[in-house]
Amino acid sequence: MSNWTRVAAADDCPAGQLLGVDAEGVPVVLANVDGTICALRDECSHEEYALSDGDLEGDEVVCVYHGARFEACSGANKALPAVRPVKSYPVEVRDGDVYVDVG
Repeated sequence: MSNWTRVAAADDCPAGQLLGVDAEGVPVVLANVDGTICALRDECSHEEYALSDGDLEGDEVVCVYHGARFEACSGANKALPAVRPVKSYPVEVRDGDVYVDVG
């Protein structure tokens, strides 16, 4: 079942940036990869730190705490110490607003 929630204005997450938001009580990090906004659970699978504290390098979210890397749109783990992916969520941009489905 879909549960689309408005989490930000698209302008709040410019290209190459991360933005931590709340979607119905679920911590989410938005990543703007060359104009495409992706959403992941805002929690590193290695140590449960906020990924939104990190950086976006190309199409990878880099955890600032231990260097784990995740593909920004799928959540696939790309570098140790993370050995598990993080959850990704569907995103829609409508009339300049970002909606995420955490359902």
